[in-house]
Amino acid sequence: MMPDWLEPMAATLTEERFAGPEWLFERKFDGIRLLAYKRGRQVDLYSRNRLPQHIPAIARAVAALPVKDGIFDGEVAWDRESCYDVFDVLWLNGRLVTNLPLEERRALLLELPFERPMRRVELVESDRPWELAAREGWEGVIAKRRGSIYEHRRSKHWLKMKCEASQELVVGGFTDPQGARVGLGALLVGYYEGDDFVFAGKIGTGFDTRLLLDLRQRLNTLEIPTSPFTKAKGLPRLRAHWVRPSVVVQVSFIEWTVHGKLRHPRLIDVRFDKRPQDVVRERA
Repeated sequence: MMPDWLEPMAATLTEERFAGPEWLFERKFDGIRLLAYKRGRQVDLYSRNRLPQHIPAIARAVAALPVKDGIFDGEVAWDRESCYDVFDVLWLNGRLVTNLPLEERRALLLELPFERPMRRVELVESDRPWELAAREGWEGVIAKRRGSIYEHRRSKHWLKMKCEASQELVVGGFTDPQGARVGLGALLVGYYEGDDFVFAGKIGTGFDTRLLLDLRQRLNTLEIPTSPFTKAKGLPRLRAHWVRPSVVVQVSFIEWTVHGKLRHPRLIDVRFDKRPQDVVRERA
């Protein structure tokens, strides 16, 4: 009997950029995860958290598939219409297929006559798929290991590479390290907006031990008693040190949040070729 619910597989975020014959790549869609359960003509749609979804056009397209029953996994991409981009199948015609290798599950999907708004997710044919994603304006790409089964958890057999933005920012402070960390915990960074120095968030990844120690030594010489940020929501209140805005760093990140903060920032390098006063928020 077809189960009422199967936990969807989740991809693990990676900062690595790689390709190879042991991986298949798909576009990462900027939408909502959607699981479609078909029992005869009845179709139930759920989010990844098992919340019912009401999307009649997608339900009709799933109901029209020439299969007795099935569970399909995909994403609803909100472009001009609600398109259901299907990338996996968990159950088909009375059979659990999650233990089949990835390529066999893809082959099962290829046999089905999808009609819009259902779309089959195609493979990305590129030696550097993350660069293609950036050029095309995608959210990123998903790397899926060949031969892997469908796991009902977050797995390293699915890795998501998100497209990153990059820009310079100025260090206005730092936090103390905790645990086994040395040097500093995170950099507190910002940019100039007219006469204001605007807090943009904190950066805690992208360092090696030597850089952590070198930065702490340099920032100790720039320490000041109060925060240099003149526009600052969300500044840490504990274990924070303030510095004169003199050090410029190059940072990669996924996007700006609605609150004007960096999402998933990562230190790339320290810049010595740019004046802090010239660092502003770059906009498309």
